[in-house]
Amino acid sequence: MAQISWVRDELLLACALVAENDWHELRQGDPQVLELSDLLRSLPLHGDAAADQRFRSPNSVSRKTTDIATAHPHHAGPMTKGGRATREIVADFLEHPSEMLAAARALREGVASGELHLIPAPVDETDDPESLEAPEGRLLRRWALHRERDRGLRSRKIQHVRTLGQPLRCEVCTFDFGLTYGPLGAGYVEVHHVTPLYVSGPRKTRLEDLALLCANCHRMCHRSHAGQSWRTPDDLRKEIRLAAGHEASRIS
Repeated sequence: MAQISWVRDELLLACALVAENDWHELRQGDPQVLELSDLLRSLPLHGDAAADQRFRSPNSVSRKTTDIATAHPHHAGPMTKGGRATREIVADFLEHPSEMLAAARALREGVASGELHLIPAPVDETDDPESLEAPEGRLLRRWALHRERDRGLRSRKIQHVRTLGQPLRCEVCTFDFGLTYGPLGAGYVEVHHVTPLYVSGPRKTRLEDLALLCANCHRMCHRSHAGQSWRTPDDLRKEIRLAAGHEASRIS
């Protein structure tokens, strides 16, 4: 079969296995390798590739754990040719170990629940570099965006805000669709999960887990940048203040 490169989601799961094995490789007969092989073959990422028994076989999974283990800076021997993506996932695990392990657990839970397999891949996903490079991987990002587009959830959040007598506007920049676009924008706003899936886990969303955002701020909260692809409204407000401070310094 044609070689299919490992994507971020697969490397996330494999690296978690190696990290929890004290950064040692695992042999192909190891029960954890056999289980991971089955899990990788079930991910909704590579179409019909799993129909070929050679795809993400225990042997290939074992080899990838070797690539990961030898990419660790404390590895005494030579590094195998695991590729740039493998080196990047190792660096991310070393810099953010708890977050990366939590992301791997959330991905496993999503697969086990069956929810990830029910979410269609966005048509523009393969053309969007941010969806491919997101630290938590393509599938968790896809899942998070799918949850935020739940019309029923958004409606309940909007109704809750109105019941409290609060304005229906962006919680970061205060943009109000209704004031700007009149009847066309009345009642419209987007919602964003304040806590990412890999921190909260795939539990049922509560209204207090959601923030109201305009489209621009929502996009910035999800934009992959400097090793992050999730920001809270507070995080984004800090970015705005920082940018304003830099601009003021430049002008003065």
